[in-house]
Amino acid sequence: MNGRSVQFCSSLTNKGMGIQLSFQLLAAIITAVLVITAFSMSRGIREAPKLVEKPSQKSSLSSCDFYSGRWVFDNHSRPLYNGTNCSFMDDGMACQKYGRKNLDYLYWKWQPHDCDLPRFNATAMLEKLRNKRIVYVGDSLNRNQWVSMVCILESEIPHHLKYVHYNGSLVTFKAIEYNATIDFYWAPLLVESNCDDPSYHRVAERIVRVNSIEKHARIWKDADVLVFNSYLWWRLNLKVLWGSFESANAKYEYLGMLRTYKLGLQTWADWLDTHVNRTKTRVFFVSLSPTHNRAEDWGKANGQNCYNETEPISNTEYWGSESDSEMMKLVEVAIQKLNERSGVNVELLNITQLSEYRKEGHSSIYRKHWDPLTKEQLANPSSYADCIHWCLPGVPDVWNHFLYAYLLYL
Repeated sequence: MNGRSVQFCSSLTNKGMGIQLSFQLLAAIITAVLVITAFSMSRGIREAPKLVEKPSQKSSLSSCDFYSGRWVFDNHSRPLYNGTNCSFMDDGMACQKYGRKNLDYLYWKWQPHDCDLPRFNATAMLEKLRNKRIVYVGDSLNRNQWVSMVCILESEIPHHLKYVHYNGSLVTFKAIEYNATIDFYWAPLLVESNCDDPSYHRVAERIVRVNSIEKHARIWKDADVLVFNSYLWWRLNLKVLWGSFESANAKYEYLGMLRTYKLGLQTWADWLDTHVNRTKTRVFFVSLSPTHNRAEDWGKANGQNCYNETEPISNTEYWGSESDSEMMKLVEVAIQKLNERSGVNVELLNITQLSEYRKEGHSSIYRKHWDPLTKEQLANPSSYADCIHWCLPGVPDVWNHFLYAYLLYL
């Protein structure tokens, strides 16, 4: 082989090695890109994107009066859930199931004047409640709100990862994957009474022990969030018991509604002062839920009520005659004293005025009737209309929307 042939072969060899090195480098780069991409994708699968809270939103909410606003018809973002699909709906609140045809009540959204409420994100709420326990304590209006919260959240949970358990006065909803517990505890007067049986509480003579709360409080003392309410049952003619129900020397007396209510609230406040964990537990008190039993309050004839109502009240100054502002003041004073003297921060969910406008939002006749209806009742539907409790979805969803904003943003 001559020199030129050797030189030509050497050139081909060098080019071949160069091409081989180029392919090896390209393969190495492609492999590195694939590894980085796969790693990023796996991280994306394992780590759900976190909700980023905008500082401006938090500051605007902290300075906003949630309770001053108006009802806006919104058939795009409301309702928050499908009431006919809720696994744990109460038959006293399932208005669609029991024949209500006018469904406009589903689509009213509360719009504060000063801000927009953050969108209710059920998954974010469940994350907030992960490994926590929230307890709604009070009467059937509080149960109304508890059912609302359960219906909002349960739609985001697979069937096999949720359940409800009934144990006397305590009803427990469990979101298994989140280890989140959402309880309702029946205690219509907060303190002990002869109305404490969740099924048989319609006694002829109602008696309350205004200085005794431990029987109930031991059930909720470990909660991370407490949501109290108590109003309607105090408006009855309650007899106060000094001593125990078993004592032969017990004394009874009538003290009047406001004084009796004040004593009961004081016992409730004293328990919080002594037992609540100020660094762990958030405490809320829901103000009175208005009734609409007197249509003359909004300009209709005497003897009528919420039956057949289809629209909210438009008069912003409206205040129902059955809503006692003096009782509300007693709650506000009790909360203020707790905050100032004891450092216990109880947040008032002041749902009264905004709920006053919703005369059409009650269960009315569209519910399960526990006793057979008489011919006289059937001839006059307003005679058996429930103008106390609320259809779901409906007004209590807004109360829970406020609670959501407090827990996640304030």
